Amino acid sequence: MPRTVELGVYLGIRHRGVLVAMAGERLHPPGWTEISAVCTDPAHRGRGLATRLVLAVAAGIRSRDETPFLHASAANVGAIRLYELLGFRLRRTTDFRTVRVPARDPSTDTPVTAREAA
Repeated sequence: MPRTVELGVYLGIRHRGVLVAMAGERLHPPGWTEISAVCTDPAHRGRGLATRLVLAVAAGIRSRDETPFLHASAANVGAIRLYELLGFRLRRTTDFRTVRVPARDPSTDTPVTAREAA
């Protein structure tokens, strides 16, 4: 998002002028800072770019006497493997739920049930 950079430091690696990997900071609970937006273009994976970025962002956080943390989907086993290799450990699991506003019939502005929508 356009204002994400206001949340903290963001670092990136460019290849021939194109951003191919990045990582930054997001949440800042007292004494902690979340490492966020860790991503690498699929064509550039396996080169240690995410490792370099996570370590650099974590070093900046530690230099402020804060503790870095991050989160990953349980399905993202590659990211979890990397984070564990870098010394992070699983502290807890969290269940997320998705809630949606029901669709509305534009002619009556009333909610449409799943049965009506089918």
